Amino acid sequence: MAADPEIELQVKPVPTVHHHPEAAGGPSSPEAASRISFHYTGPDNDDGDKYDHRATCHDGPAPYRSRSSRRRSRSRDSTASARSRLQAASVYGEIQIEYRTLSIQVSEAKAAAEDDDSDSLSKALLSEPNPRLDEYFFHLPYHELQVHQLCSQLAVDHTNGLTEEAAALRLASNGKNTLPRPKTNYTKKILGYVFGGFCSVLWIGSLIFFICWRPLSDPPSPQNLALAILILVVIFLQAGFSAFQDWSTERTMNSILELLPSDTMVTREGQLKIVPSCDLATGDIVHLRIGDKVPADIRILNHSGDVRFDRAVLTGEGEEIEGSIEPTDRNFLETRNIAFMGTVVVNGSCVGMVVLTGDRTVMGRIARSTFSIKQQSTLIQREIWRFVRIIVCLTICLALTILFTWVGWLRVDHPEFLDVPSMLVNVMACIVAFIPEGMPVSVALTVLLIARRMKTTNILPKDLTTVETLGCVNVICSDKTGTLTKGKMSVKSVAFADHEFESTEEFHRVNDEKNGHMAGPTSALHRAALLCNDASFSPTTMHLPITDRRVQGNRTDAAIFQFAAAGSAGDDLKHATTRVLEIPFNSRNKWMLTLFDSPPQPDEDEDGVRSYHAIIKGAPDILLPACTNYWSAKHNSVRPMDHEARDSIRKLQDTLSKRAERVILICEKTDITTTAPPRTNAFSSEIALVALSNLTVVGIVGIIDPPRPGICHTISECRRAGTRFFMVTGDYALTAAAIAREIGIFSAERELDTINTIKQITAGGTHPMIQGARVTNQTSSLLLDGAHIARLTEDDWNVVCSYEEIVFARTTPEQKLRIVTELRNRHNIVALSGDGVNDAPAMRAADVGIAVASGSDIAIDAADLILLDQFHSIVDAMRMGRLVFQNLQKVICYLLPAGSWSEIWPVILNVFFGTPLPLGAFLMVVICVFTDLFLSLSLIMEKEEFDLLSLPPRDHRKDHLINTKIYGQAYFFTGTVETLMAHSMFFLYMWKYAKIPIRDLFFLYERYREGYYGYTEHQLDQFRATGQCVYFVTLLYMQWGNVLAVRNRRMSILQSDPIRKQRRNPWLVVSILVSLAIAIFVTEVPGIQRLFDTASVPIEFWFIPLPLGLSILFMDEIRKLIVRTYPESLLAKVAW
Repeated sequence: MAADPEIELQVKPVPTVHHHPEAAGGPSSPEAASRISFHYTGPDNDDGDKYDHRATCHDGPAPYRSRSSRRRSRSRDSTASARSRLQAASVYGEIQIEYRTLSIQVSEAKAAAEDDDSDSLSKALLSEPNPRLDEYFFHLPYHELQVHQLCSQLAVDHTNGLTEEAAALRLASNGKNTLPRPKTNYTKKILGYVFGGFCSVLWIGSLIFFICWRPLSDPPSPQNLALAILILVVIFLQAGFSAFQDWSTERTMNSILELLPSDTMVTREGQLKIVPSCDLATGDIVHLRIGDKVPADIRILNHSGDVRFDRAVLTGEGEEIEGSIEPTDRNFLETRNIAFMGTVVVNGSCVGMVVLTGDRTVMGRIARSTFSIKQQSTLIQREIWRFVRIIVCLTICLALTILFTWVGWLRVDHPEFLDVPSMLVNVMACIVAFIPEGMPVSVALTVLLIARRMKTTNILPKDLTTVETLGCVNVICSDKTGTLTKGKMSVKSVAFADHEFESTEEFHRVNDEKNGHMAGPTSALHRAALLCNDASFSPTTMHLPITDRRVQGNRTDAAIFQFAAAGSAGDDLKHATTRVLEIPFNSRNKWMLTLFDSPPQPDEDEDGVRSYHAIIKGAPDILLPACTNYWSAKHNSVRPMDHEARDSIRKLQDTLSKRAERVILICEKTDITTTAPPRTNAFSSEIALVALSNLTVVGIVGIIDPPRPGICHTISECRRAGTRFFMVTGDYALTAAAIAREIGIFSAERELDTINTIKQITAGGTHPMIQGARVTNQTSSLLLDGAHIARLTEDDWNVVCSYEEIVFARTTPEQKLRIVTELRNRHNIVALSGDGVNDAPAMRAADVGIAVASGSDIAIDAADLILLDQFHSIVDAMRMGRLVFQNLQKVICYLLPAGSWSEIWPVILNVFFGTPLPLGAFLMVVICVFTDLFLSLSLIMEKEEFDLLSLPPRDHRKDHLINTKIYGQAYFFTGTVETLMAHSMFFLYMWKYAKIPIRDLFFLYERYREGYYGYTEHQLDQFRATGQCVYFVTLLYMQWGNVLAVRNRRMSILQSDPIRKQRRNPWLVVSILVSLAIAIFVTEVPGIQRLFDTASVPIEFWFIPLPLGLSILFMDEIRKLIVRTYPESLLAKVAW
């Protein structure tokens, strides 16, 4: 069957403005109806349903289903398809999210601002080189000016267009009509990778080692050259790893540049001309036809009556938008009399005037803003940089201390002890010793492996650093439909204004009674439920009973359609009518309209007037004020709306809402007349203007959407983890509250606080909540309607954000963004779940945006985390986020004792106490980059030691990755023991093999040379090299004990060993064997010995240090026992 012709249409009330004195009128008034304008809003309804976003004119009765809906249906079929959608995210995602966010901000500002901005203010803002984007678009006047005003402001004759001279002057003044290209500074990027973090200090070390090789050493020392090259290898390994994590492409910008046409037809000097699009100037008169790409932002002056544009590149939805000559929205970004650069004419033709070109267009401004945004560092990145700064500062201070000591003392009193190359090597050894070079790689791999583990539980993190942020989340804002509920709706209640049926079965029984006492209203409701509906049965299930058939369409329509189809003559009724127009539901209007032909009138052919019948369904609080009649069950006829009937409908709404039912009011309007022909923009506009007035209430249906299995447990787990769980929904307040009680968001049956409670608290001025203090022992819950959000002051928001239990009802996308922003402004870490286009700005504003796999492409592009399965996965994600932080602390606590503390003391003893250097720079690098790295990777694989959800979320302002307790454990406890033991082995070797007692190894300075104790210089160097390798092996064994100790912060190894039981970690054994192999390689291979001045370790020193390594574990076991036994002791308070 051929596709029906389409007219894209969305409608919304224009925000109140002062030049409309009647703006205060309700939607039932003709004045209010005249202020309704067309507005594209995207695919969300009030609680997350997917709608087709079509205002469709039909020649026939077949229901229309958009390509995007079919695409979304297919995406739900499998996890694999969800993964592929994530990998193939829209290349325009950033542009679309920025456009959505800006549109929301401008709409809010337009609704709130006083109409006192002057032309001079607008011009001043537009002339600024870089005004804030929302201010820039807020003050753009071109869509609201009359044509003669626009021509006057731009100094152009709209009939003859610009002269060539005027166009050239404007091009010289404003520049070419081209989009800005992102200035990717590859040099800066590469320098950031190569010199960032610890690498900047390591470069200094490598440079000095090169200098010490040549020209300072005579003859050149190959060991210094080898050390310089080794440090360079470490630097480039870290840089390569960082580049691999950070890689990105320029495909977005290249794709956007392809949007611009090469040539455009314009009117200049009264003649049609073809000019390059880059030469378009402000004021040019442009002619556009079907298939043309719009070359600039153009004000439409005239059109063919059926012109439509595809704004998918901006909105993210491939829905056609009708063009208009008059402004349809005060928001420049949403009005339909502006054709935006990069969009496409998909029907009709138009003539327009160029008002913005190049980087001054909507596309240009957003593109420049998007590509110039600096990536905000995540919590874990900030923590790592904090640690880097501390370590680098300590390193520089220690290196300068050594340097000044040499200059002021050693060079004077012991001139032959350290020459310049030796002093520089010692300084560099200090730097190499104090910096844990392997830590950046360990941290990155920790996050990477946890992220891969999350994928096995059907959680896809798009950004690795977001994984840790999940552990800090203390507020989750979730929508309702399809997330907290099953998303499988069904009609449970049916009622008229003066009668409620006990069940849907009773309604169908009464409706089937011909000429019954309710035949009029039941027939009208049955007909309206079928016709104001886009759902249909799947052709493959038509042979099944109605209750078993699969329904295609959005959830609400599907529920009402299945209810109505259960009655008799359903299919005949739907096929016997001709739908002329449809205005779909959206999250702002909260209603849907379908228009049908009325029976032909006798005088229709004479004056061209045609009559139509409209059916509208939507939120009762939105539609009821526009109703003047109702179908009465008692009188079996239409009656005028009186106070009693209106009150009855409102009571029914509250009653059904308190039973957690979503209430839909179904209305109709007959004998709508118009002279405009169908399938034209004028027809759509005229119908939209008159539809919402003098409606007749047909009936009420209550729809139930059961909670998801396990959602109560999910919410209780989040609450147990110290994370507040809020509902943000478009549902009616009482419905939202009832569902919140059912699933545990409201934890007790009590009277709910409202906006009035908030105002009372702030009026008192002394409540701790006014200062934003979170009152965890309070017994109040808050139910806040979206309509009241605009009235909240700063103090009000402090109070709101202090509640433990909140439901935000009847919210719009603008309000959702405001909620997230206010929560974050009060130092909360916010996660927000969403699945629609309009959720994208709020998801991007949240610390963690969460999308479901069945969500829109733009929502997935804006999200940081995609859930492929049940929403309960969010609990697993939080647990793993906390595990990341815990394991990172273990990794760092493991790395610091040997990779920093135990390596710096040999340098200190050598410089200040004149001992032979107990550990060389090469072996320091081997410890940091090889042996310790492999052992630290085994800690990454550790499972949680105890229930991490029993702890509150980490306070990112206080609970740092590295704190004084970890420094104390790593340096003063473990590090000191390791240092003492390793030095004791060094001195033991020197005593046993060189026969030099420990007292004769201190304060030697320049005396450790040829003739000392009768040895040659070569023999002394060989003793020192072997002693350094003994120190290295001892430190390796001590780290084995350390890794076994730090894997458990509180539990004993007897309760949680790495071989057996739940926390089995075979990687620990593997990493110990690998580190041992590395130690044998660097000490026993002759080539390495010659190049890096290492030596074979005597066999006994491969075994003597083993018990010393176990001493670390034994001492830490005693510490843990004391902490467990005496949790209030001083040791317990300082324990990490």
